[in-house]
Amino acid sequence: MFAYPAEIRRLIYTTNTVEGYHRQLRKVLKTKASFPTDEAARKLLYLVTQDIARKWTGPIFNWPLILNQLAIRFEDRLAL
Repeated sequence: MFAYPAEIRRLIYTTNTVEGYHRQLRKVLKTKASFPTDEAARKLLYLVTQDIARKWTGPIFNWPLILNQLAIRFEDRLAL
């Protein structure tokens, strides 16, 4: 990971995003005492994920710079 420039490392490092997503799922599941079936829990998680995904509309900070770095490093795999 440290072989990449800072812009790409910031994009790769997603721990905070993943932890935030899990925190939101746990927050919803914690308020429910139990579920009648596994399918009921799965449906609730699906609906919560839909709501969470609607809020992910912000642009990625410094995206043009990150895209340039990706194009330089992975020119054979990145089709612009």
